[in-house]
Amino acid sequence: MKEEFAIETVCKVLEVSVSGFYSWRQRLEEPSDRVQTDERLQSQIQGIHEESRGTYGSPRIHRELRHRGYRHSRKRVARLMSQSQIRGRCRRRFKPRTTDSRHAEPIAPNRLQDRPAPKRLNEVWVTDITYVPVSSGWMYLTVVMDLCSRRVVGWCLQLELTASLVLGALRMALRHRQPESGLIVHSDRGVQFACQAFRGVIKRNGLEASMSRKANCYDNAAMESFFSSLKMELLYRQELQSPEQTARDVFEYIETFYNPYRLHSSLDYLSPAQFEIGLRPQAEAAFPDGDRAVSGPSEANHRSGTETCEGPPSGDVAGRELRN
Repeated sequence: MKEEFAIETVCKVLEVSVSGFYSWRQRLEEPSDRVQTDERLQSQIQGIHEESRGTYGSPRIHRELRHRGYRHSRKRVARLMSQSQIRGRCRRRFKPRTTDSRHAEPIAPNRLQDRPAPKRLNEVWVTDITYVPVSSGWMYLTVVMDLCSRRVVGWCLQLELTASLVLGALRMALRHRQPESGLIVHSDRGVQFACQAFRGVIKRNGLEASMSRKANCYDNAAMESFFSSLKMELLYRQELQSPEQTARDVFEYIETFYNPYRLHSSLDYLSPAQFEIGLRPQAEAAFPDGDRAVSGPSEANHRSGTETCEGPPSGDVAGRELRN
């Protein structure tokens, strides 16, 4: 209305000060420092969220920003995410499910029950089996994780739930880590982990078996947490895939995202690979032939999709035989 009335007259009618009007107009023409900072921060938040495959919420995005040198409050990050409708993946309601342990095989004692959290690599491994839905039915995934760094050190994905599933994951972990004798391998009481073949590999490689209490999945909470993240961040976000495509997706999630990149709350928001860098002498001992960030299946098995785990190695491995 400035073309029809004087600025002072309009301001008086609207009960605002003239100086306030000019200050408001200047802010429209030149955004404030805070607005400009929010715009730059918004761009960083969007980039981090895309890099995380759309899985990170405000806690992990806030910590990743701190890693990159930004010093902003978590509330500010959450506000900007809300304004842009950026959300992390929410967990589904947790329903404990345990493996049927009604079998005649021997049960190992629970060696983790009164043991403090491991401080060294290759001190305690945990392992478990989960179901992976595919277009033709189900696949079965076994994972072996180093409880110290939360790094997946071995895994196997198959169409059949047999002893070869858990043996493939354990052999992969043994081949890549080459642990000293005395390492604890903790699992549930499922028949696959209690069978003679699995117990034989444990014994011949100088490892110690450990099993959870009956019907208590919380004794293996680290593995339950990993499977929850895998399903929430990968499997539940897509339509059912073929076994071949699912094998490629699981390989990519573990080896190119989870191990080297995904921030882990129990590791003070470092990825498993970053955490192991802080344990450099131990990491070098765990990987005597150099940093083997990728411990997944061979390319041939990866392409096949029906069985993505490695078989037993031939000959000696770095001077130490893997006893199958």
